[in-house]
Amino acid sequence: MKETKFTCLDLFSGAGGLSRGFYDAGYDVVLGVDFDEAALETFKANHGNAEAMKLDLFDHANIDVIVNFLEEKDIKLDVLVGGPPCQGFSIAGPRNMDDKRNSLYTAMVKLADRVKPQAVVLENVPGMLQTNGGIGAKRVVEDFAKIGYKMIPKLLYAPDYGLPQMRKRVFFVGLRGKEKEFIFPAGTVDKEHYITCEEAIGDLPSLQTENGEIIYGEEEQEYITEPLNPYQKKMRKNSKVVRNHIGSIPIEKTKKMISMVPEGKNYKSLPEEYRGLYKYHEALTRYHSKKPSNTINTGHRSHFHYKWNRIPTVRESARLQSFPDDFIFYGNKSQQYRQVGNAVPPMLGEVVAKELKKYLD
Repeated sequence: MKETKFTCLDLFSGAGGLSRGFYDAGYDVVLGVDFDEAALETFKANHGNAEAMKLDLFDHANIDVIVNFLEEKDIKLDVLVGGPPCQGFSIAGPRNMDDKRNSLYTAMVKLADRVKPQAVVLENVPGMLQTNGGIGAKRVVEDFAKIGYKMIPKLLYAPDYGLPQMRKRVFFVGLRGKEKEFIFPAGTVDKEHYITCEEAIGDLPSLQTENGEIIYGEEEQEYITEPLNPYQKKMRKNSKVVRNHIGSIPIEKTKKMISMVPEGKNYKSLPEEYRGLYKYHEALTRYHSKKPSNTINTGHRSHFHYKWNRIPTVRESARLQSFPDDFIFYGNKSQQYRQVGNAVPPMLGEVVAKELKKYLD
């Protein structure tokens, strides 16, 4: 008996980490909508036959464009997913409750009201639950309740689900007109068995010459070893070569500073005369080989490889975000880093997607 392929649309898709999780769980991803052209090129190349659309979602008239697309293609939407920007709730930036980006999620509310998917999945920063008594989360829950969705928020910690990154994100899952509430799946990995940085990226080329010079590397490179563990095996499943693995050569001063930072430490471990040069609390953070990585960010200049004196490549960051190696990023290097850092880890999306199938008709 052929399994039903549920349809999925990704609003504020970026490169499409969340919807790639749904794609990997067997959903038919039909469309990604964003305002970033490079991210949309990446999205379109990595989601089967999905279309990509550049739209400004501050302008709610553009909801019509999406509705028309679904009608013309005769698509009945099952799941609407999205990670709308909510910088005002993020602890990484200045918290500004009036930041107009906080209201971007209402595009999801309006679209859900128009096309009435069976379920809505919204991902966001933990600040939605924490800042100002969780006002952001309350708004989301109330606005979706008005149109018939019972949104259940839950904070998920990526290492608990087999991801090699200390990333916390809040997921909201809402079912339309159902008596049942969505119940999130429990974590599958205990603290002693978290996937480490080394387990995640240790099989990738070092980008170092024998005398320790950092090199850029080629667009396509060979793997240096067979997969050494189940995580690497999963990441390499459909890939014969390494892509997006181009090194960044730091200036001598930076290289010197990084070389003085031990594994798992940051600028605070530098000798006193250098410490004052850095104010940012994550400056010169070196990953620890035996722990999951810090949360992957979009700036990519403050985190360093656990072993080599360079920042992680786009591919290494993508691995830590659980993007498989056959997921190719487009645009220039800084655009690619931004796409990786902004993404929902696909494996986390897949966990939610698989569980959600139990609730869909």
